[in-house]
Amino acid sequence: MPTPPVVTSRRALIGGAGSLGAAGVVGAAAGPAPAAYKPRRYRGKPLLGAADRHVVNRFSYGNTPALTRQVRRAGGGRRWFEKQLQPGRIKDGRTDALAAWWPSLTRSPQDLWNRQVQEVEGGWQVMADYQRWILLRRVTTNRPVWELMAEFWMNHFNVPVHHDATFTHRFDFDRVVRRYALTSFEELLRHAVTHPAMGIFLDAAVSTKEHPNENLGRELLELHTVGYGQYDEADVKDSARILTGYLVDMWHTWEARYSPQDHWTGAVSVLGFTHANKSADGRAVADAFLAHLARHPATARRIARKLCVAFVRDEPSQALVDHLADVYLRNDTAIKPVLRALVASSEFKKSGGLKVRDPSAEIVATYRALRVKISDPPAGDNGFAARVILWQAEAIGAVPFDWPRPDGPPADNAAWSSPARLLASMDTHWAMSGGWWPSEGIRYRAPRAWLPRKRLRYDLLVDHLSQQLLGRRSSARLLQACVEVCPDEWKVRPSTKITMEHPLMKWGFHRVIATILDSPDHFTR
Repeated sequence: MPTPPVVTSRRALIGGAGSLGAAGVVGAAAGPAPAAYKPRRYRGKPLLGAADRHVVNRFSYGNTPALTRQVRRAGGGRRWFEKQLQPGRIKDGRTDALAAWWPSLTRSPQDLWNRQVQEVEGGWQVMADYQRWILLRRVTTNRPVWELMAEFWMNHFNVPVHHDATFTHRFDFDRVVRRYALTSFEELLRHAVTHPAMGIFLDAAVSTKEHPNENLGRELLELHTVGYGQYDEADVKDSARILTGYLVDMWHTWEARYSPQDHWTGAVSVLGFTHANKSADGRAVADAFLAHLARHPATARRIARKLCVAFVRDEPSQALVDHLADVYLRNDTAIKPVLRALVASSEFKKSGGLKVRDPSAEIVATYRALRVKISDPPAGDNGFAARVILWQAEAIGAVPFDWPRPDGPPADNAAWSSPARLLASMDTHWAMSGGWWPSEGIRYRAPRAWLPRKRLRYDLLVDHLSQQLLGRRSSARLLQACVEVCPDEWKVRPSTKITMEHPLMKWGFHRVIATILDSPDHFTR
């Protein structure tokens, strides 16, 4: 059975391999477009230059015309980024109001548990709503740098939303990580590691002096700070002993408390940190221990490398990692100076388009590009877009904070670059470009709203749509794909005049929108 022309042209756009390139560039194998497809330039609103667009692509969930205007008003990408480092000064009322859509998120741990036991509402349902809240925040936020850093740190201090019983404290864990996401790693480490959600996940919530549990003590060293190979088993044991006493009343009230009578006392030594640890209240010892780990050179290098992989490229140079680690240590683990140094680096400036969006980020970018309006979902109505968005991300391959292991989800391109993921994304683009699914609780822009004039050439329309959806000019390859995606009987060529009476606008406009969303510039950042 022959492949339909629409699929052929869309695959041609992204390259013959039919997958996201391992190097992070989609369609690198595609050859040049024929000379007949020479893009023309539609004179629309001013766009961002390449350097400014790169900053925005890396530190937002997808450019839009509104975001472009914000960046231009700020004086460019770097100045916009600097303003973003002060999220408390940025109004974001629409995003703040989203929490009211999911009232169970703010219930007490015991109330959440009672509702599950009484079969009123399962913890898994509350966590699914939490994931939806996260996705919608990313769609609407005016503070994307803060949102991205909250995501980065919650992946670093991974507490899976669907692990047994973590739902009782997981939303508060979000609030705590978000509060310290742009402060210092020392503060963030202290509050994240001693949080009851972390304790429940890694068994510190039941760790006592009689039976110290080593799970959190080990992951604190291996994943949260210095990294594998930097410690031995004696370090793990003392790390676990230091953290005893942070308990949760599991399966009863779910109250989190510090219990001095359950804290292990006695001399401890971990990676150069030593303490007599004589007091039954070991919180001061734990704080000092975590401060020591936060300032350890191995921790500095590990955090620097993770930031580089997330925001620069999969294989950052050792020079950049060392530079950021030095900035981190010189600034007493403060996060903002490290981010400034990262953005100022020449390696960052040369890395445009080298990172693939993961499935959740790509779903969010699609909603943002299409500029859809989403409504508060009625209770029990699972067809509304505010609920469907989670299933869309799941269909492509990943949802927020659902990685089951303590190490958090991968941030490299290869993890999200399979042909299956690519085709699933293309299916989503097709369904949303036509307004077919989701169809409830969502308002799509009509084809007329995308047509800037009553009559214009097709190549100018493609360039206009590229500016609107991708924030950049069209290419010869994109123009070719947008021509070939149209049925032969429409006789669409670059010079064809398009009006609202043309078959393209009457019946097939979704073909063009979907093709542009299938392009490399939408899949990468």
